[in-house]
Amino acid sequence: MPLQTSDIDRIAELARLRLSEAERDAMLRQINAFFTIVERMRAVDTSGVEPLAHPLSALREQPLPLRDDVARQPDIRSAALANAPSARDGLFLVPRVVE
Repeated sequence: MPLQTSDIDRIAELARLRLSEAERDAMLRQINAFFTIVERMRAVDTSGVEPLAHPLSALREQPLPLRDDVARQPDIRSAALANAPSARDGLFLVPRVVE
């Protein structure tokens, strides 16, 4: 079901876009072309096709680049304190606000 000009106007309004007449027509053509591609893809019978973990795994054995699943505690304190204007003993130093 192709979109109409009124649909593009509504989408532009929701996105807070001001489209000229030429931009609106171009947008209408592009979106309808996209929907045509989607419909062609949906028409393909994919029953019995196994999902692929990687697009190239249909052509050759593709190793998955996974790292060992090891629990570890990242050292974020030093990275956070590196941005602090003042720090001591692993803590942020801030000016006193209550006397």
